[in-house]
Amino acid sequence: MENLSFEESLEKLEEIVTKLENGDVPLDDAIDEFNKAMQLVKLCNNKLSAAEESIAKIVQDNGELVDFKPNE
Repeated sequence: MENLSFEESLEKLEEIVTKLENGDVPLDDAIDEFNKAMQLVKLCNNKLSAAEESIAKIVQDNGELVDFKPNE
């Protein structure tokens, strides 16, 4: 599951939510689906955090990475 892209993870998460919203899922299956959904949420959150961290860096002319500070 960890090798899924953000978009693939989000798509699978939406499928699970739709399935659970329909209410035709037996309780044991619903619990399994909920656990999968929570793993996907964590994966998406980790990917977003990593993207945010990499975007918050600027490469200087000398190739050095520095934190982006918009007020400077």
